[in-house]
Amino acid sequence: MRTEEKANVKNGVAKMLVTLLALVIQVGWIVLLAVRLNEYSTSISLLAFLLAVYISGKRDNAAFKLSWIILIMAFPLLGLCLYLLFGRSGTTRRTRKRFEAIDGKLRPFQRQQPETMDALEELDPLFAGQCRYIYRYGHYPLYRNTDVIFYAEAAEGLEAQLKDLAQAKQFIFLEYHAIQEGAAFARLKAVLADRVAHGVEVRMFYDEVGSVGFIDRGFIQRMEEIGIQCRVFNPVVPLLKPIMNNRDHRKITVIDGQIGYTGGYNLADEYFGITHPFGHWKDTGLRLTGDAVQSLTLMFLEMWNAMEDTDASYTRYLPEVTYRASRPGFVQPYADSPLDDEYMGENIYLNLIQSAKRCLYIATPYLIISDEMTRALCLAAQRGVDVRILTPGIPDKKLVYRMTRSYYAGLVRRGVRIYEYTPGFPHEKQVLCDGVAATVGTINFDFRSLYHHFENGVLLYGCPAIQDIEADFRKTFLVSQEVTEQYRTGLNAMVRVTQCLFRLFGPLM
Repeated sequence: MRTEEKANVKNGVAKMLVTLLALVIQVGWIVLLAVRLNEYSTSISLLAFLLAVYISGKRDNAAFKLSWIILIMAFPLLGLCLYLLFGRSGTTRRTRKRFEAIDGKLRPFQRQQPETMDALEELDPLFAGQCRYIYRYGHYPLYRNTDVIFYAEAAEGLEAQLKDLAQAKQFIFLEYHAIQEGAAFARLKAVLADRVAHGVEVRMFYDEVGSVGFIDRGFIQRMEEIGIQCRVFNPVVPLLKPIMNNRDHRKITVIDGQIGYTGGYNLADEYFGITHPFGHWKDTGLRLTGDAVQSLTLMFLEMWNAMEDTDASYTRYLPEVTYRASRPGFVQPYADSPLDDEYMGENIYLNLIQSAKRCLYIATPYLIISDEMTRALCLAAQRGVDVRILTPGIPDKKLVYRMTRSYYAGLVRRGVRIYEYTPGFPHEKQVLCDGVAATVGTINFDFRSLYHHFENGVLLYGCPAIQDIEADFRKTFLVSQEVTEQYRTGLNAMVRVTQCLFRLFGPLM
């Protein structure tokens, strides 16, 4: 990075620190208010009790409810204030209405072809039910006529992505949680600038929190100077409000509505092995070509226009696909949103776990899960399924790593096998079920991804790429350390108490 670019990033970090300081001051004010209002403790305690009763009757996850109830009953006024700010699922009413308006415009383009669902129904009625659920409650169709390529390393995905981007003729959409103006992005930027010069429309969308430390707000101006339209999702402001808790964690590239990329990797150097902050950073991705790309296009258009509705028509970005797939299989891209009460990402994982008959392999950088998820994993192992979970050997966040490990003992005692990736940090988020179905995307096995973030993934059935995913799992297990037996035995009292605290407040982090 040039000297001025480093200075800009420092300024961006400084802005974030000032914002955090403002938030701390606001929390401190809430605490002071709690102390000053102590004389009204009886009334406040009654309100806290009523709120606890209300929370217990909600449809939220039990772990969320328990954490909030304990916090509110232990610290009534503080708990009341924090719950009003962060405890409500979803965001502000205004934000919900904005997204609903955009979704209403996009819904006519999300139509399921009955013959596609019928064909899967004949092959596997149980899995067809999973896909039907995604369409009914998420409005994301199931497709055939789509070729899928799996990349076991993010660097491989980036190389393919750059080649496809260089051939773009109409438009390019990029949506990423984190973007860094480093070596990898410099290559990408050069390709995008060339395409703009050839009349291609290029749009870029990123999350400000995800990119803090990598770029500053001047990034938008620099992109626009070379003809790239750029927007930032949910800019950070020094005010406590619910929407700030919801981030755009999606990773999507769309090229001419014909080719799409998604997976776990962001556009930052560490994801491609250029830098090594946590050993070998392992990430995976998918390349889609054909009909299913339309869902990725619609996901991008939803987020882009939810920030500012500027597209009078969407049809020019949804061209008729003339591609003919060379391989069989069913493909269903999907997205998850914190704005509804449908926990799509978690439910898809649960359905895969419950339908597994032979093997279930999971890779996730963080493992902070609900009791429902824990029980489903344990029941799968107890009925004879080979359940294996891959987590990091070198953590990126030590506190989260300790929380992740706090779940090991309960899982391994029921037959789940745990592997830690000793070469470094596996950032991939994927599940393989019986060697015939899989999902790859952005959704971690933690409360933040499953309940608070905007996420996306791709469900696969019968695609040859699933064999590549299975081969990657088996290869990765060979270079990882199985720690199953290590956590099967009892832990000392202090460790157990610490883990209980982690488990109690993990859902609120």
